[in-house]
Amino acid sequence: MSFHEDVVRRYLKALEDSDYRQIISLFTGDAVVKSPLYGVMKAQEFYRMLFMETASSKIKPIHICSGKEFAMAYFKYEWTLENGSVCEFECVDVFRFSDDGKIRELTIIYDTSPVRNALD
Repeated sequence: MSFHEDVVRRYLKALEDSDYRQIISLFTGDAVVKSPLYGVMKAQEFYRMLFMETASSKIKPIHICSGKEFAMAYFKYEWTLENGSVCEFECVDVFRFSDDGKIRELTIIYDTSPVRNALD
């Protein structure tokens, strides 16, 4: 397993557990998250908001691939919102890394229509 693949696996575990401290420890201090639902945000703000809206998450990794400066994770995400709505979708996250191996940019790709309906 490559170093970047290990970071991605730790990221998915922290995401599933809604573990703010663990997930933020994987990012650089100035990292950004590009989300189709929330737009572009600093990682700290994004995960604070996401975890406030999350009752629970289940993640099933399908495939992880990595290169020298990036990695991608394809996974199924079952997201239970605080309001009790359950959204299930497939997602691709694209990770770009700093020289020290931390995530400096994360681009999230998925169809937001089921989530937008649940949030309304």
